Amino acid sequence: MASDASAILAHTRSVVYLDDGEMVVLTRKGYHVRDLAATRINKPVNQIEWDLATIERGGYDHFMLKEIFEQCDTVRNTMRGHLLEEEGTARVSGLNLTDDDIKKIQRIVITACGTSWHSGLIGEYMLEELARIPVEVEYASEFRYRNPVVDQNTLVIGISQSGETADTLAAIREAKRRGARTIGLVNVVGSTIAREVDGGIYLHAGPEVGVASTKAFTSQVAALALITLRFARLRNLSILQGRQIIQAMKALPDQIQDILDRADDVKDLAERYWRSNNALYLGRGVNFPVALEGALKLKEISYIHAEGYPAAEMKHGPIALIDENMPVIFIAPKDAVHGKIVSNVEEVRARGGQVIAIKNNDDDQIKRLAAATFTIPETLDLLTPILAIIPLQLFSYYVAVRRGCNVDQPRNLAKSVTVE
Repeated sequence: MASDASAILAHTRSVVYLDDGEMVVLTRKGYHVRDLAATRINKPVNQIEWDLATIERGGYDHFMLKEIFEQCDTVRNTMRGHLLEEEGTARVSGLNLTDDDIKKIQRIVITACGTSWHSGLIGEYMLEELARIPVEVEYASEFRYRNPVVDQNTLVIGISQSGETADTLAAIREAKRRGARTIGLVNVVGSTIAREVDGGIYLHAGPEVGVASTKAFTSQVAALALITLRFARLRNLSILQGRQIIQAMKALPDQIQDILDRADDVKDLAERYWRSNNALYLGRGVNFPVALEGALKLKEISYIHAEGYPAAEMKHGPIALIDENMPVIFIAPKDAVHGKIVSNVEEVRARGGQVIAIKNNDDDQIKRLAAATFTIPETLDLLTPILAIIPLQLFSYYVAVRRGCNVDQPRNLAKSVTVE
C-alpha cells in the first residue's frame, strides 16, 4: 500500500486506486475493499505503464537533472498523436467536448497551484490571444472559499502533475457542483482528478520524482497549446495559421535539445552568481509567468530569496532593491514587446544591477547591455515559455548544487500536496 504508484513499481505494476470513503483491508491471503458501511466493493485493477528504469536516476546526480534532460522527449510525448498538420488543428478527443460544446463555451477558468498555476497563466495568454475566449486563472486554494461566477457555459480546467492536489481537486468539485464542464491536465493515469473530471489530457511525461517540477511544467504548457489550437480553429484561426503553429510545435523537441546541449554554459553562470542572497526575475507578456516560475525554482531548491515580476512593474517598488549585488534575470526574446524589455534592461543597468538575459541568437542589443546572456532558439511568441524556462531550471539546479542543498528533497516541501 502506498500513496503513489511509483513507490511500489519495484514490486508490481498492478494497482488498485481507492476513492473517497473507501478503505482496504490487507491480510496475508489478499485484500478486499469496503466502504465506510463495511459493504464490500469490487474495484478494477489498473496496469501501470511505467517501468522501473523511469524512476531511477540513470547516471544523473539527481532526479531533477534527469527530468530536466528528459524534456526533449516528454514534450514530444505530450504532443504525440494530437497534431493534425493537414487540417491545421489538434485532435483532443479526450476532452469529451464536441465542436458544438466548444463553440458554446463563453468563459474558461483555469485552477491550479504552484508551478501548475504558472502554466495556467501561460494558457490564459494562449487562449485569449488565439481563441478569443475570456480566461481567468485562479489559485485553487482560494477558488472554493469565495463565490465564483461559474455556470454551464463555463469550462473549468484543473492542472495538477500528480492529479491528487487537494486544493485543485476541491476546486474541480466546486465547479462541477455549480454546473460547469471540467477537464483535467494531469500526469498520473488513474489519479483522483483524472477520474472525477469530465475529460482531459494526460501529459505522458513519465514519473516526476524531483519535488521541484520541471518536465511536467513544459508538458502542461504543450498540452494547453493543443487545447488552444483546437479551440481557436473552431473560432477564428485560419488553417494557415494553424499549420504555422503546428510546425513550430513540432520543432520544439529539437530546440529543447539544443538548449540542453549547452547546459555547461548555464553551469558557468551559476558559478558566478551562486553566492547571491536575492534575485529578481523579469519578463513581459507571456514570459511574465516564466519569470514567476524561474523565481519559484530558485526559491524551492537553493533557498535564495527570489521574486518574479512583470518587467514594467519593476518601477513600482522592486527597483528600490537593485544594486551591484542583485542579479536581475530578464526573459528577453525578440518578440512583440522586445523594445520595451530593452528599456527595462537599461534601467536596471543604470542602477548597477547585474543583468542576466535569456535572449535569441541574433540579439546583439541585449548582449551589449547584459553582464551575462544565454541564447535560446526562436519560436512563435506564445511558445517561447517552453524554451525560456529550461535554462532557468538548469540555473536553479546548478546554484542549489553549488550551495550544497538537497536538490530532490528540499526542506519543508512535498511532491504532492494532498492536504490543505
